[in-house]
Amino acid sequence: MAVSLICCTTQSRVSSVLNRDVKQFGKKFMFDSNEETCWNSDQGDQQWVLLEFPVLVKVSELRLQFQGGFSGKSCKLEGCTKEANLEHIVDFYPEDNNSLQISF
Repeated sequence: MAVSLICCTTQSRVSSVLNRDVKQFGKKFMFDSNEETCWNSDQGDQQWVLLEFPVLVKVSELRLQFQGGFSGKSCKLEGCTKEANLEHIVDFYPEDNNSLQISF
C-alpha cells in the first residue's frame, strides 16, 4: 500500500470554490481525512487542483473520491519540477460514485 505524499508543508491551489464559500467548501477539506467534508468547485469545465510538494516526489498511485453525480469525466495528471512547465503524465476516467478510486 502506498504512503500519502501529502504533508503539512504541501502547498495546494484549486481552480474555484463553490459560491466562493471557503469556510464550507474550501480546499482545506480535501485532505482533512473526514468523509463528511470535501472541496467543492464551482460548475464548469476544467476544474483543477495543483499540489506543490516540499521535496521531489515520485507518484505511484492516485487516490480520488468524488461525491456521486459530481465526478470528473475525463481527467489528467500533469507534473513538473519546481521551475518547469507542466507535462502530461496520464489520462484517467473516474467512475461517477462515492467510492475511493485508485489510478495507475
